[in-house]
Amino acid sequence: MSRRTLARFGAPAIAAAGITFLVAAPASAHVTVTPTETAAGAYSVLTFSVGHGCEGSPTNKITIQVPEGINTVTPTRQPYYDVKVTTEKLAEPVKDAHGNELTERDATIVYTAKTPLPDGQRDAFEVSLQLPEEEGTLAFPTVQTCEKGETAWVEETPEGATEEPESPAPAFEVTAAESEDGHGHGAEESAEKAEPAAAETDDAEDDNSNLWGAIGAGAGILGLIAGTTALALGRRKA
Repeated sequence: MSRRTLARFGAPAIAAAGITFLVAAPASAHVTVTPTETAAGAYSVLTFSVGHGCEGSPTNKITIQVPEGINTVTPTRQPYYDVKVTTEKLAEPVKDAHGNELTERDATIVYTAKTPLPDGQRDAFEVSLQLPEEEGTLAFPTVQTCEKGETAWVEETPEGATEEPESPAPAFEVTAAESEDGHGHGAEESAEKAEPAAAETDDAEDDNSNLWGAIGAGAGILGLIAGTTALALGRRKA
């Protein structure tokens, strides 16, 4: 299983996204991410949760970095924030799920609060996307900008570590694909598996029909024999 690191989110990428790390304020809760699906190649809705401000200061902005392997994201409408997706050039063009050629990818999702989120309140941000085709840890480095200071939730949790870092990046594990093409066509697979069973049922019905036909034919023959015997006995008596 491969592990995605945060190496690409260094100074150049951060500067391009307009992110600065002036303050990394410790806090008792983290920015977290919860996916609806985790299978490689599946379409999933990720919910990013922000549970507090920066050491008591209200939150003004949330900037989420989109990791490599994901080219397109669709943020859910958020009434309390203005939402903007920034892009970056791809080193080489790629094809999306519909066969369209992409020369750019979505790089960051920026939520700017219309009214600052109070320190004692939480909020959530939903993003729809297709997960990468490979398994491994998928991290979304996030910067929480407040009225005073900001917290950079960008630290990677080392594999096998017993304790997480002070400001871990929101992350989850991408699991094995549900089917060969990685798009989770479970229903189609179930239908294919059900076809032999259906065929067996049809064969059983045909066998039953043949059996009842044979019984009917046998009964007809017995009736004919009985009738013939009765006729012969009647002639003898006559």
